[in-house]
Amino acid sequence: MNKPTLVILAAGVGSRYGGLKQLDTFSEQGDTILDFSIYDAIRAGFGKVVFIIRKNIEADFKAFFDKKLAGKIDVEYVFQELENIPEKYRDNNREKPWGTGHALLMAKGVVKENFAVINADDFYGSDAFKVMADSLKEMDPESTDFNMMGYVLKNTISDFGSVSRGECSVDKNDFLTGVTERTHIEKVNGVLNYKDENDHLFPISEETIVSMNFFGFTPKYFELSESLFEEFLVKNYKEPKAEFFIPLVINHVIVNKLATMKVLKSNARWFGVTYKQDKDYVTSEIQKLKDSEIYPINLW
Repeated sequence: MNKPTLVILAAGVGSRYGGLKQLDTFSEQGDTILDFSIYDAIRAGFGKVVFIIRKNIEADFKAFFDKKLAGKIDVEYVFQELENIPEKYRDNNREKPWGTGHALLMAKGVVKENFAVINADDFYGSDAFKVMADSLKEMDPESTDFNMMGYVLKNTISDFGSVSRGECSVDKNDFLTGVTERTHIEKVNGVLNYKDENDHLFPISEETIVSMNFFGFTPKYFELSESLFEEFLVKNYKEPKAEFFIPLVINHVIVNKLATMKVLKSNARWFGVTYKQDKDYVTSEIQKLKDSEIYPINLW
């Protein structure tokens, strides 16, 4: 049986964080959040990790990860750049690439097995990787039966500003029926609200199931996504801020019954860094996990 692959979205520039948070460290031993994700993935049975990065951070990434991961898991690098689209859609007004959906397409050439995709700057927890890996090992690679890890919104909020989350609609059998990308969710006077495209605030339940970009796919995802990205470019290639998100692809294939997506549950605790101020909290939580021997003091 082919071991599943872990694809890591690590091409972001961290504009709200103020630097390259993918390589920022959160322990005395110099661990990034990614170190924990890869450590958990290896324990769960993943066989390869694919970093999606920008060319200008390639040297930094390789210096940080290649030596420590050698002999432990296969590693590949692919690159998301502004110009990685058909030439007829290139537009000089564009300053940054086309979002997570575009980034994931960059992995098509190196991923031929079932795979999970995660954000580089989110801590998902060991149980979540185990649940995902077990599910991917059972998936027929020729099918369009996908899955995702679902998280409760109240556990994914920053105290220091707004966050972007995919709001999920789930049926009684735990299948996703739709996902809406909320690019601005914030706690205001103790109440969670999201902002719509007209900057109007609306309340949203703390118990809402949200996506944290932890998805499980078969290779069939790339075929579905590629044609959709082309359609997206036809309409949006002159829009300097338009982004092609993975949840956009998922919503399309679910609503049009081209695929199914099971919402998996996990006891794992999520936390992440959106803002610089989040760092102290994440660092203290990671120390607690080491103190309780959930992780060894030295991961590698």
